[in-house]
Amino acid sequence: MILNPDAALLDLTAEDLSHDLADYDFDLPDDLIAQTPIEPRHASRLLVLNRHSGVVDHRGVADLPTLLTPGTLLVVNDTRVVPARLLAHKDTGGKVELLLTRPFASEGADLTGHEVLVKSSKGLHVGQKLLLDGVTAGPTARVMAVEAGGKARVDFAGVANLTDLLEGWGHVPLPPYIRGGKDDPSIDRPRYQCTFADRPGAVAAPTAGLHLSQALLQDLASAGIELCRITLHVGPGTFLPVRTDDLRQHAVLPERYDVGALAAEQLERARRAGRPIVAVGTTTTRTLETVILRNDGVFRESCGDADLTILPGHRFGGIRGLMTNFHLPKSSLLVLVCSFAGRSRVLAAYRQAVAERYRFYSYGDAMLIREDP
Repeated sequence: MILNPDAALLDLTAEDLSHDLADYDFDLPDDLIAQTPIEPRHASRLLVLNRHSGVVDHRGVADLPTLLTPGTLLVVNDTRVVPARLLAHKDTGGKVELLLTRPFASEGADLTGHEVLVKSSKGLHVGQKLLLDGVTAGPTARVMAVEAGGKARVDFAGVANLTDLLEGWGHVPLPPYIRGGKDDPSIDRPRYQCTFADRPGAVAAPTAGLHLSQALLQDLASAGIELCRITLHVGPGTFLPVRTDDLRQHAVLPERYDVGALAAEQLERARRAGRPIVAVGTTTTRTLETVILRNDGVFRESCGDADLTILPGHRFGGIRGLMTNFHLPKSSLLVLVCSFAGRSRVLAAYRQAVAERYRFYSYGDAMLIREDP
């Protein structure tokens, strides 16, 4: 396989290559977990980490046009978050929460056979009818199958199509560390969404992209930074906790991706010219690495399910830089970032971020990992 010749190998220690989940932990005060987004989008802080030396610089997201070299291809994930969280109750009054796992636009007219993750004080049973959002004469969900792992299959009724159902009764599927997962429509509908998001299908935002305002995108273009759009519909598997001590026994669940002809042309042109390719977010990274591994080291138009789990020792062939938010301890996302820049360097940078009181997680600040400009 011919990998990108610019994908430099890191000087890694045995500790950097650890597959022990316990080695990807860090201490974080609760008050550093961001509960609301900052305005404007590009006003967040940016910790800049040199991928090879580990040197840290404290900047702002607004500085991106000067931090990226002209000719850089900046790759974003244009998936759009769907209000896929539904609140319901049983005939007995018990509360139930449903999260659609794959609410793709192509399924918008179909109300049957949807896989959901279920939160309920007591288990559901086949044939059970659920009333949505406290209404007595509105949309309903009927349980058609109960599956392992807290999943079920449901049929919806009482509304024309899935899109109308989610737009009328759905909630933004915030992660639980933001206000306990309870959304505020006036804040979260517009802000838990990238400005360039236009392909519905995600149940979580590609959060690194939340920092890119239209004004910043214009500044980047003026600085000679080229924008490339790909799609990965972020699913709940990205954020499920790692439940094994040995990372090699964990697999991130497949997520649907699409790299169109234009994006593939941009990516391959940049790769052949040796121009830096910088991924905005771990979801973008996973997509690009999937595509280049499946196509013998080159970028081609491609779609399917991304089933790659990136672990320490992975040789990155698709990217030379990564912009990403700060991630949860012991998460597959933190492992991916450590795989790209080295565990010791990343965790040392995280300790600095805590000491400097950066804001963490989805609505928090960001990190740019880059090679020498």
